[in-house]
Amino acid sequence: MGVFVFLPLFLPLSAWPVARLAELRLHPRTATRLLTAVATVMALCSTLSLTLLMVVGTAQLPGNPLPDAWSDPEVRAAVPQDEIAGKAAIPALILVTALCLRTLWHHRRVARRARRALAGLPVTSVVVLPDAARYAYALPGGRRDRVVVTASLLAGLDSHERRALFAHERAHLASRHHRHLLVVRLAASANPFLGPLRTAVVYTAERWADEEAARVVGSRRVVARAIGKAALLSGGRGPEPALAGFAAVGPVPRRVAALLAPAPAARSLPSVFTAVGLAAWGAAVGTLVSAMSSANSAVTMFLILHAATPF
Repeated sequence: MGVFVFLPLFLPLSAWPVARLAELRLHPRTATRLLTAVATVMALCSTLSLTLLMVVGTAQLPGNPLPDAWSDPEVRAAVPQDEIAGKAAIPALILVTALCLRTLWHHRRVARRARRALAGLPVTSVVVLPDAARYAYALPGGRRDRVVVTASLLAGLDSHERRALFAHERAHLASRHHRHLLVVRLAASANPFLGPLRTAVVYTAERWADEEAARVVGSRRVVARAIGKAALLSGGRGPEPALAGFAAVGPVPRRVAALLAPAPAARSLPSVFTAVGLAAWGAAVGTLVSAMSSANSAVTMFLILHAATPF
């Protein structure tokens, strides 16, 4: 396996440039999908590499349930610095598993608490809460997707701005943005080097909903005004970050500035002769190398362990 087993752990660094440039230069829909795909593949590859290292480390521990032959020098020689890397991978993989489980638990807890708060209310696509706080968010639920908004926030918006708000939240539901957000949060839990991609997707998902709202309303300026006014009314406070919100998620000034600028081009892939194009291709190459390295390491480890296992 050689150094190939370590490459997927650090190759997410190759996606940092595109994480920043995609926010500025790509259509939000393209940026969200691209960054989510890159984060997913790189997180899976780095977790696989960490698992392979963990097998070598576990085989060295006395009393482990693995076959004794798996700790032979020939097996350990496949991993550089096996004494350090193999044993260090054990707590690292335990930490990754714990962080991913915590992310899933938090996601389910927030969704369950939000649905519990709506228990007993009519099952409608829009729920207006008589809450003094000002916020709005999209609550996915399969056949019971709902937009939740407080009456105090609606009171501060005019009819056009209210239409923009509802169009924004419905865009979150229609495009299943909660899935993108959950995936990148899990990816960042699996590999902290993917944190910038998570941050970028949180922003681009909001921008994607902004653009869809502008298309529905027919005025980018109205959507920008609605976002700015809702942010001022809410004071930056809103629902849990696990839910896609109207004003509290993402840098509001940047979103407003983007809406006051011309609409982004809907091209699916950027030209390679641009900065964002080079960054995107760099991330694609990094993702491909990560996948090939982890696959090569997995196959090599399988063959070595198969040969070392007595029958």
